[in-house]
Amino acid sequence: MNLSPVGKGIKARFSSFLVIVILGVFSAQTLYAEEVVEKPKPDTYKKLKVFSEILSLIESDYVESVESEAMIDGAIKGMVKALDPHTSYLPPVNYKEMQVETTGKFGGLGIEISIRDSVLTVVSPIEDTPAFKVGIKPLDKIIKIEDESTLDMTLQDAVSRLRGETGSPVNITIYRDSFKAPKEFTIVRDIIKVRSVIKKRYKKDIGYIKIRSFSKNTSLDLDKALSELNEEGITKLILDLRNNPGGLLNQAVEVTDRFLNRENLIVYTKGRSEEQNMRFTSHDKVAGVSYPLIILVNGGSASASEIVAGALQDLNRAVILGTPTFGKGSVQTIIPLSDGSALRLTTARYYTPSGRVIQENGIQPDIIIDRTPVDELKKEDKKEEEPKEKTRLRRFLREKDLKKHLKGKTSIGDVEQESEKEIVDEAAEVAENVINEDLLKDNQLQQAVSLLSGWEVMKKMFKNLQVPTPNTNSQISMK
Repeated sequence: MNLSPVGKGIKARFSSFLVIVILGVFSAQTLYAEEVVEKPKPDTYKKLKVFSEILSLIESDYVESVESEAMIDGAIKGMVKALDPHTSYLPPVNYKEMQVETTGKFGGLGIEISIRDSVLTVVSPIEDTPAFKVGIKPLDKIIKIEDESTLDMTLQDAVSRLRGETGSPVNITIYRDSFKAPKEFTIVRDIIKVRSVIKKRYKKDIGYIKIRSFSKNTSLDLDKALSELNEEGITKLILDLRNNPGGLLNQAVEVTDRFLNRENLIVYTKGRSEEQNMRFTSHDKVAGVSYPLIILVNGGSASASEIVAGALQDLNRAVILGTPTFGKGSVQTIIPLSDGSALRLTTARYYTPSGRVIQENGIQPDIIIDRTPVDELKKEDKKEEEPKEKTRLRRFLREKDLKKHLKGKTSIGDVEQESEKEIVDEAAEVAENVINEDLLKDNQLQQAVSLLSGWEVMKKMFKNLQVPTPNTNSQISMK
């Protein structure tokens, strides 16, 4: 991805830049820095003098010879560490590595990490990657990398240690709330190829789209998936953003735009200066999708995922189902420095259309449903009093299949009629549900499908309710 200058200092419109490291996808902005530092305060000059004195004393009197450059780099890292977990210093080597990474294809483990409550934490594993396959989960705490404690490790240091050649193993020690003791995982590094969008269809008219991350082609991939699902006759949609660590801001805006039919505020940023305050709105470039929408989220939904879910929730365009999201709602700006290094600096916060702060708070679902492990679902559904085969076959039986069943009528004066085609179609639908592994092992998805299945019925019921019409001409005075 090309990095283009945007004028002097930070006084420029933010441009989204996808920083792909071996771990995952980070949302960032890239700017060139030219004399962006304000004039230091008098107290700052005093502290800089003290710093110079300490550096001189170490160089002259420390028990061993030291490299001044290494100490200064350490001082810079310590300085940015005093800010927030997402602000970091990128030495020339690290910054160069970041620039040459290829969007949508990168070497590593397949996880996004962050520092949460001073602990190195997994935001989300990317599906079908080495980390995902060995069982790494959102909110796992990485306490060691190759037997080295991560307690005081910066985010960038952790990224550097987890980097390595494709095919080489790395050992990480994980603590999870369900673990009695920390557990070591060996993960073999690989080239990570991320398929951004996948689609499926449930029942006859419920579409399902999962967005794994927001990369440069996500909105185009979404358009293709929606077009194909429309041809299949869907009238309702489930958008799955679970375990989506985020990515490009502009793609989050574009995806949100696909579900809006008029101009709306989608997200805005606020920082210390006016130039960092930006608004992103929908447009009329594409026709918005109008059918009912449920969005699935969890603790692994972060950054761009939270922007999409928060905007569509605020605009009453979607029902959010799942568990609270991660809460990563800050804007990072990549500022190249004179020696080839760079500063990844937090410069603003994201806000939903209604003004909610995403940072730390995350997005609260409209319907909170915890993901139940597959084993527990099986235990709940297990009935010892009947053989499994008999239970399975019972799903295909109706009253009319029972011996000596009472004959019914479709209406007064009619005899019971049910076409063979209707029976076949019904049986086929039941059979499809029985063998659908996705629904059997995902209770959150089950709930979303169930809600959408009854959507039209509920819509008709509420339409018939007598709801008082508010008097738009009345005025309320506040004294």
